[in-house]
Amino acid sequence: MRKTIFLAAAALLAATHLASAEDTIRIATEGAYPPFNYVESDGSLKGLDVDMANALCEEMKAKCTIVAQDWDGIIPGLLAKKYDAIIASMSITDERKKQIDFTNKYYTTPLAVAVPKDSPLKGVTVNDMKGKTVGAQASTTQADYTSDVYAKGGAEAKLYPTQDEAVSDLQNGRLDALISDKFVVVDWLNKAGKDCCKLLGDVPGTETQAGIGIRQGETELKERFNKAIDALVANGKYKEITKKYFPFDIY
Repeated sequence: MRKTIFLAAAALLAATHLASAEDTIRIATEGAYPPFNYVESDGSLKGLDVDMANALCEEMKAKCTIVAQDWDGIIPGLLAKKYDAIIASMSITDERKKQIDFTNKYYTTPLAVAVPKDSPLKGVTVNDMKGKTVGAQASTTQADYTSDVYAKGGAEAKLYPTQDEAVSDLQNGRLDALISDKFVVVDWLNKAGKDCCKLLGDVPGTETQAGIGIRQGETELKERFNKAIDALVANGKYKEITKKYFPFDIY
């Protein structure tokens, strides 16, 4: 009898532990893409993506851990099961869907071009960029646009591992133009880039949606995130988070 009770208790303990472990969601962000994700001086991760991740986990009643991962390795890390989800302002694209799945969007953004304040450039078309050096962060939708559109039209594409390196070269006169997620570059122009550079304009037809990246086939996790996104939008928490960073609707 004692043995039966002991085995039953052990089974219950194991099941409880397993349920707890299964409800821990490991999330990766980049940590180098302000204001969406960045590392504070004390080493903590901050930004809209981080706030959104924490709010989603609270809504799902899940324990979450958030880690920083270099952008180039962020999809390989997901596929290698280093974490369960990517919340890092990743645009939903057909190319990425060949490797991973996405939740519904949690914000929408166009691409935009920034230039030095004394730039003679008047527009963001292919002809405007012909003969110019255009920078972008590598492995992003803006990098694709730079390589597939501007470079084919006669521009020189210069790609960088991080957004910070790209804006640094624009700031120091090593680029004629920078193409970027509009919200990211506007935030930079309002802060560190305000004395050197200006917004030239939005790039027509480049609006994309940012979603949470997950491994293909993980439909239960995808549905949990989708329900939580909808709940945050409905209960006002989404607006509360985003207005800390932007005075306009980004959904």
